[in-house]
Amino acid sequence: MRLLHTMLRVGNLERSIDFYTNVLGMQLLRQKDYPDGKFTLAFLGYGPESETCVLELTYNWGVDHYDLGNGFGHIAIEVDDVYKAVEAIRARGGKIIREAGPMNAGTTIIAFVEDPDGYQIELLGPRS
Repeated sequence: MRLLHTMLRVGNLERSIDFYTNVLGMQLLRQKDYPDGKFTLAFLGYGPESETCVLELTYNWGVDHYDLGNGFGHIAIEVDDVYKAVEAIRARGGKIIREAGPMNAGTTIIAFVEDPDGYQIELLGPRS
């Protein structure tokens, strides 16, 4: 078994694809409209679906926002240097909601970014 993807519902597919590709550096791997179901799926990631876990963005036609609730936590992305990643994301227009620094109860350096729909993305350095 392996983890295939995580799905997020988005209110504006083009805006979300722009964020994940141009701000976070993912690639749009595939996209397909489903007219009978009135939705579009887009799959993005840092490598092919056959090798890595990817992100599925679901746009339900005519729905422009969702209540995120309090059950979902975040998506985590490994970066080479959290401090440099934060500055690069900020320079590309990304919203930093927690600056890079040690986590609350430890020494691991983390930061948090927010996507256009309010989903949180944690940035972590490589594991030693």
